[in-house]
Amino acid sequence: MVDESMRRGYLLVAAVVMPDDVTATRRGVKSLVEPGQRRLHMVKESDSRRRLILQRMADLGCSATLYEAGAGHKSNITRRRACLERLVHDVVDTGAGTRLCLETAEGVDRRDQQQLLELVRRLQCRDILAYEHAHASAEPLLAVPDAIAWAWTRGGEWRRRAQPLVSSVVTV
Repeated sequence: MVDESMRRGYLLVAAVVMPDDVTATRRGVKSLVEPGQRRLHMVKESDSRRRLILQRMADLGCSATLYEAGAGHKSNITRRRACLERLVHDVVDTGAGTRLCLETAEGVDRRDQQQLLELVRRLQCRDILAYEHAHASAEPLLAVPDAIAWAWTRGGEWRRRAQPLVSSVVTV
């Protein structure tokens, strides 16, 4: 599950959910959605709910790798491109079958698809990497990278609360 934040630089969060855990984790995340909500979105939650969400995600065993791209890149487009490329290389290095689900964003999906297609061809990893874009309301697990990205970029207490969910931070 992949989401981004452009607050304080560029951050791409790739949350990992193991195949055997997808159903239980999805159910756990869905249970956090309150009546009347279509999805979890940290920007719209109260602080007490944010604390609960981060703790429940930690309890569910969620984890993520954070890809940070700084000022060495000329634009958010090149930052995202660098982060996605490193993410795909990391996936290929594991040798394990992976499904990337990226949160859909107008104007971004087409560039992502082209880049991912090129990377899959170049790295010859069609057999281990599948990818798609989805709306967060259709894929509850996209709330995981959203929550981690929100907390990490806020710093302070929020970053401390997200820390147990972060397996590594990669600078590209």
